[in-house]
Amino acid sequence: MPATYTTPGVYVEEVDKGSKPIEAAGASMAAFVGITAEASIKALDPATGERVPVQSVLNKAMLVTNWTQFQNIFGGFVTGAFLPDTVYGYFSNGGGPCYVTSIMAFSELSDKAAPTASVVIAPASGKGKAITVAAKHAGVGGNDLSVTIKADEKGETFTMTVGSESKSGLTMKKGEGYAGDAEFSAVTITDVGTAIPTDGVYQLSGGGISLPTAADFIGDVAKRTGLSGLEALDDVRLILCPDLMTGYDGTDAFKQKIKAVQTAIIADCERLKYRFAVLDTPPGLSAQQAKEWREYVNYDTSYAALYYPWIEVADLSDSPQTTKWVPPSGHVVGIYNRVDARVGFHKAPANEVVAGAISIELNLTKGEQGVLNPIGVNCIRSFPGRGIRVWGARTLSSDGSWRYINVRRLFIVVGASLDQGMQWVVFEPNDRMLWAKVRRDVNSFLGTIWLSGALFGSTKDEAFYVKCDDELNPPEIRDLGQLIIEIGMSPVKPAEFVVFRLSQWAGPNAEA
Repeated sequence: MPATYTTPGVYVEEVDKGSKPIEAAGASMAAFVGITAEASIKALDPATGERVPVQSVLNKAMLVTNWTQFQNIFGGFVTGAFLPDTVYGYFSNGGGPCYVTSIMAFSELSDKAAPTASVVIAPASGKGKAITVAAKHAGVGGNDLSVTIKADEKGETFTMTVGSESKSGLTMKKGEGYAGDAEFSAVTITDVGTAIPTDGVYQLSGGGISLPTAADFIGDVAKRTGLSGLEALDDVRLILCPDLMTGYDGTDAFKQKIKAVQTAIIADCERLKYRFAVLDTPPGLSAQQAKEWREYVNYDTSYAALYYPWIEVADLSDSPQTTKWVPPSGHVVGIYNRVDARVGFHKAPANEVVAGAISIELNLTKGEQGVLNPIGVNCIRSFPGRGIRVWGARTLSSDGSWRYINVRRLFIVVGASLDQGMQWVVFEPNDRMLWAKVRRDVNSFLGTIWLSGALFGSTKDEAFYVKCDDELNPPEIRDLGQLIIEIGMSPVKPAEFVVFRLSQWAGPNAEA
């Protein structure tokens, strides 16, 4: 109500009659959920000068702005997890700040949670007990170890080599040179029998982890764990879970696990409205198998996109391998960020080079993609002289109106922007003056969206409309405390099929 004046004089009042600009909500914030080497905040130990863990962040969404920061918290590359490689690919392809949730960190696993790799070597004579060699440290690292056995000249003793360590003159009899007493830095010898083991090179195996279950990935919103813990973060726009494929063995149980988690991600995106899921297919699929996988999961949603096949990248972990295969989602979401920054979220994130990709699992033909593209499988293809590129931009929706990723992301950004920018309207007097203010602010916001190239039309009237009047807000609607605003937008669609029509022409002077 107006101020009450009791003393004569001049009074200056500030009156808010200007527009309230609506700021465009972010479109690119990604959230990763998976497995890491570590999960802790570290501090410098003044005694040793080394960084030591001071606080666990296991199952907590952490904001990461670059690869160095990721390494400081989550420990970098590691055998047995895809998340570090996909985050690295995300930043390499133009990714910006993101959230990372580690639902399992190898450094925090107990020996019971991480089985020890081992190998049983049969005796050369074929009789008696075998000799067993086991890794000293539990976990997947033991799978990289190998043991070489070589009998000495007389066949009474043998030499055992592990990595750069070698012990000769070993015997199966207790006393000097007893094999059971041999000490290696990486392995121990157990179950020593009576006969010398068979010559050969033996790879340790069986070391690893009990893989996270579907429930581990999905998490609990009340406890802020897993994918559900991301619900509290309003700025998340892109969701991906590359480690859902870790340990994939092709069994029906594993396929059901993938489908259960991906279904939960899609359900969250649809419920929260302002998020989009980027999904992977399992590894090693042929084009026919990719089609069958799409039919198996049978998702129908405009809030997710599916990418195939896997890509080969440099293996920067301690593994003896030089390259490894990883799911493409992290690299693809980096491309989303790159396109958003260079052009805008209204451009389809396709026909873009996948930085860091050395090769792809399968060089698809045009015909094979012709089968996969219509059912919403976005293919990654290699083109001579043009590199490896994302060559698809479709959602998983059967509705033609929501066929393209950029259309859904446009509505996500506009919806989130209006949600945030129009909060001032709540509890204002619901009259025609308020309606006019709302129309003014929304028209101004959509005008900037149109100027960015996100809407089709030579004029604003062709690109969008905003309606807020007596027809939409009759007395019975106002009595319910509601204010209805109707907005229509004409989004730009990608030129997915470019058709040049060629014909012979006799020239301008030819007879008709």
